[in-house]
Amino acid sequence: MELRYLFKKTQTVKDDSLDREKKANRPSAPNGLFHKCPGCNKTIFSDELKRNLFVCPDCGYYFRMYATTRIESLADEGSFEEWDTDIKETNPLGTPGYEKKIQTLKETTELDEAVTCGKCSIGGIDTVLCVMDTRFMMASMGQVVGEKITRAVERATEERLPVIIFCASGGARMQEGIISLMQMAKTSAALERHGKEGLLYVSVLTDPTTGGVTASFAMLGDIILAEPGALIGFAGPRVIEQTIGQKLPEGFQRAEFLEDHGFVDKVVARGDMKETLAKILKFHGEHEYKPTGIKVSKTKRKKNKHTPWEKVMISRGKDRPIADDYIDKIFPDFTEFKGDRHYRDNKAIRCGIATFAGIPVTVIAQTKGANTKQNVERDFGMPSPDGYRKALRAMKQAEKFGRPVICLVDTPGAFCGMEAEERGEGEAIATNLATMSSLKVPVLSIVISEAGSGGALAIAVADKVYMLANSIYAILSPEGYASILWKDAKRADEAASEMKLTADDLLKLGVIDGIIDEPEELKRNNVDEVIPGMVSCIESFIKETADTPAAELIAARYERFRRF
Repeated sequence: MELRYLFKKTQTVKDDSLDREKKANRPSAPNGLFHKCPGCNKTIFSDELKRNLFVCPDCGYYFRMYATTRIESLADEGSFEEWDTDIKETNPLGTPGYEKKIQTLKETTELDEAVTCGKCSIGGIDTVLCVMDTRFMMASMGQVVGEKITRAVERATEERLPVIIFCASGGARMQEGIISLMQMAKTSAALERHGKEGLLYVSVLTDPTTGGVTASFAMLGDIILAEPGALIGFAGPRVIEQTIGQKLPEGFQRAEFLEDHGFVDKVVARGDMKETLAKILKFHGEHEYKPTGIKVSKTKRKKNKHTPWEKVMISRGKDRPIADDYIDKIFPDFTEFKGDRHYRDNKAIRCGIATFAGIPVTVIAQTKGANTKQNVERDFGMPSPDGYRKALRAMKQAEKFGRPVICLVDTPGAFCGMEAEERGEGEAIATNLATMSSLKVPVLSIVISEAGSGGALAIAVADKVYMLANSIYAILSPEGYASILWKDAKRADEAASEMKLTADDLLKLGVIDGIIDEPEELKRNNVDEVIPGMVSCIESFIKETADTPAAELIAARYERFRRF
């Protein structure tokens, strides 16, 4: 039996391979009346530890969980039906003592192999659930593990069910050599077929998820969650250190590290896992349209007396609402998913799923900050290639699951810097433009403040585009325009008039489809005044496009931009 802490809330765990080896033989789910936490050395009642889902209530260290205990914590009571417990083990390489070791583990762990698979309901929604258990040969992936997972995914495809896999593994099973390696391809192929049927796969990474499991089914989820502090990587830390001859930084290959680097959508505490999974499953289940009941008066819009330059200043106002404010008000159940799955999570763009009028929608928002610190973290709303690739991933996922896409546009332009060019800023924007032009689901974009150049257009190739009354949309900033044309940035106010960048100008030019009224002074503390107009706009769009065939959407979108 084995006990292992995963993380401490107040301190990043140092990735010390020797320390890990010393703690490798402790039990993961403590027996007896008391147990001592290796993180804080405090004695804990075993019953209390179990009630806390094997997380130390004092210091937050995680214990590894038995597969049976985890299933009990996730599945609705009495709903789990185990599958494929009788697959015969073989010894493909004739490794001495292998059969005896397997038999001993079956007896001591009461498991038939390192993964338990079956069907259950979570939050009332049926799903296929696979849970790995490190007590069985470090949950290494041999042929039976690969076969059980593949059969579970195939059955999920046949029954049109989502799949959730709790991953925990030391990697490939050395005793089975190349046959173990083949399980990587087999499980990945099964999940690819499942995904092409428009079905959901959620991967949950627990400690440790390494080697061939990381390089196959663990990283293929439509949504990838992770437990706090879980060790996640292809090569183990000790191997990396020995190979490169350098000490790795604290937190390297931990769940939070992978979230920052764009490979994990969300780090979820164990106590929140069932609720999070239930919410995700609900987003991907059956839904019924329910009108919001919000009506906006059809009175004639008041003539806006602000000059174009004044509107530029208003759109940039430090107290003007940011995307976060609209998300909170319009999409209260918004669940954010992070990362581009390539390099990092760019905070200048937020992506996630929410419900609107009873149906799921994908929300993509360019986000400035509410304060200086947040603005710096978000590069003042200027997305890097990673942000555009995150948006692209959200769009493709929306297409897979048939969700309308709602984009909130607010950026001075794409991030300008050496690192952005190194990672392909132009390519990332171009790919978004091409992808959005042929997206098979409805796309609505709303300019909420300023929309600058291709950096804005990268999430504004839409079926319809609306603007708030005092927002702007332009090829570049008035200062840049004046500098290029007249070699004098001080003529920015004059440039603003010439550029036709206001909502009224762009409606006349046919660039946008409508204007959403806003109060004379729109600030974060009176954002409620503009919400009904935005909700009405979104609802009208969803109703208009609900039954439109994908081919018609794409053709009309093409003609929209072809006219220019």
